[in-house]
Amino acid sequence: MAATGAGFRRAERQGVERLFEFCVLGMVACGYLAVAGSGYLDAPTVLLTAGALLMRSLIAGGVFPLRPSPVLVNVVTLAYIAFYPIDYLFLSKEFLPATVHLVFFLAVTKVLTASTDRDFSYLKVVAFLELMAACLLNGRLNFFVFLALFLLFAIGTFSTSEIRRSAGKDVRVVRAGYRFLQPRLMALGLVISLGVLTLTGGLFFFLPRTARAAFRHLIPERYHLPGFSNEVTLGQLGEIKQQSTAVMHIRFLTATWPVNLKWRGAALSQFDGRRWYNDLSIAYEPIRNESNGLVRLLDDSHRPPSTTRRIHYEVRQKDFGSDTLFFAGIPEFLSISAPVIRRSSSNSIRAPFSPNGLHYIAHGYLEPEGTPEVPPEPLSPAMWREYLELPSLDSRIPRLAHEITSANRSKEAQARAIEDYLRTRYGYTLTLLSREVPDPLADFLFERKKGHCEYFASAMAVMLRTIGIPSRVVTGFQSGVYNPLSGLQVIRSSDAHSWVEAYLPMRGWTTFDPTPADPNVTAESVWMRFSLFMDAAETFWQDWVINYDLDHQLLLATRMQDSGRSSTWGESATARLKEWRNLVSDFLKRYGAPLAAGFLIVAVIIIQGPALLKAWTTRRRLRRVQQGKVDASDATLLYRRMLRTLERKGFEKPAWVTAAEFARTIPASNITPLVDDLTEAYQQLRYGGQREAAPRMLALLDQLEKM
Repeated sequence: MAATGAGFRRAERQGVERLFEFCVLGMVACGYLAVAGSGYLDAPTVLLTAGALLMRSLIAGGVFPLRPSPVLVNVVTLAYIAFYPIDYLFLSKEFLPATVHLVFFLAVTKVLTASTDRDFSYLKVVAFLELMAACLLNGRLNFFVFLALFLLFAIGTFSTSEIRRSAGKDVRVVRAGYRFLQPRLMALGLVISLGVLTLTGGLFFFLPRTARAAFRHLIPERYHLPGFSNEVTLGQLGEIKQQSTAVMHIRFLTATWPVNLKWRGAALSQFDGRRWYNDLSIAYEPIRNESNGLVRLLDDSHRPPSTTRRIHYEVRQKDFGSDTLFFAGIPEFLSISAPVIRRSSSNSIRAPFSPNGLHYIAHGYLEPEGTPEVPPEPLSPAMWREYLELPSLDSRIPRLAHEITSANRSKEAQARAIEDYLRTRYGYTLTLLSREVPDPLADFLFERKKGHCEYFASAMAVMLRTIGIPSRVVTGFQSGVYNPLSGLQVIRSSDAHSWVEAYLPMRGWTTFDPTPADPNVTAESVWMRFSLFMDAAETFWQDWVINYDLDHQLLLATRMQDSGRSSTWGESATARLKEWRNLVSDFLKRYGAPLAAGFLIVAVIIIQGPALLKAWTTRRRLRRVQQGKVDASDATLLYRRMLRTLERKGFEKPAWVTAAEFARTIPASNITPLVDDLTEAYQQLRYGGQREAAPRMLALLDQLEKM
């Protein structure tokens, strides 16, 4: 009879085992996603680990019953260990990336083959180490999300571990607590996780972070955008523009600011037919930071007229692998913490590399229109040759340039004619070339006749040089998009752009942009608004969590003190709150109904999904039994159906009572013989393996349910 009671509880213990396995996999998945969210993992490692976690989840859920052969996994593991030197020497070419590949591959093998307590303990250690690595690698908001989920799964893991350990002892306390055990455990884990995060969250505002800064030099560069230092290859910006990562945030320090600004970075002067670059041997002029923290970029002879529109802005530039500073208009003064900056002859400005990105404030003015009051400095013979130098060209390119400009006499009119010709006769596309072509510029001008910005800029700069106008290609960013939640202008990698600067006799270096508008730009969408919400949250996380220091503490204390003395800060906060409220109200008016419907559907799936899935599984198994496909475990399914029917009739079976004992507790009535027969058939099928007892149980159940 004890065996009968143990059999009744076996299915419930299997549920705990399954919950334990899912919790362990959840810990590993959260650690993996926290590392992947940093951007350090390459695509093969991300896909391989995700595939292994998905496959093991399907195995644990019973959807995919097959397990990889341990022998096969061992052979593949040994093969990869032998492959590690090849990865180190020829593929990754660095110790850290190759080692990361090896560690994640070993973790994948353990995820797929874990079956013993020691294996699962190993996975817990792997998950913890992943999270510790993410602490150093990932400074984004998604780390906090994955940390919270990791904590939830960790509590579930150690709770179910204790239940498994207690259930494995010889001496057990019989309890009726298995009912709804899994939901209760998850709810408990959620409450504890929220409590821990709430109690520790306040510490972030009292303890400035220094460990990340101390270890930051050990971490390689995370995110790299090529083309913003010394070189850009034709087609390179097209790849960059297909990404949407935020690379800069700008706060304008004036009440109003112009739209459609260009953020100028590097100016490239040399062209070899496929790429624009600068000679690395060119010396950069060092400019030292003055004692007041300002760097003077222009002398008094270059001061603009008093009517020129001035702009002041603060730039926070992420660490995307460039030491180039980006400016709108012409900068006069620069406030930056670097002791020395460097300036090239093309007015490109660089600062020492910072692993946390660059932060600076610029004061300048917009490029004046028309002829300047002060004549421009003439180009030296060496610079004149440099900005007219050309590689071997397709003969059709200079012929086309002369055809376009034949009706124009002035250099400015000729440049405008080429700009207008490219902007109106050619199409814009981000589609990359499917194959490499011998002459990409000639292919763009005479075959494909569409492309993206660096093709247009390159074509114009080359044609200007063929008619004797010095020119160069500039790389930078378009104006970006304003985020009303954070009050910042967001510049993304998709805003990467290139244009042309041409030297005109009476104006000096003048900006031209021959690239037509992108016809595929769509109006503001739900995804755009959501991305602005996420960017504002990310900005808050970076400012007040990752970069929180003593200065932020003083700023927070000052704001709190000012709010008690004056209404100015309160009025500003009220205005910002009203702006947020209007934005949220407008968002809800547009998308509230579909979002509410979506949340309702998700809530129904979460709440009713397990019950519906269980009912569907039970119905499917009953159908199999009716078709004669019987298994010994189906006896428990049919017996539970009998218990549910008896509960509706007022007879409930305690968990500690065996099936035979429960049958004897039923008072004498017309259902007593049916219960006795069902109990006997259940034991024959469950413990005797007599499959012919299943049809008899089904027939008896039909009689019992009809009574």
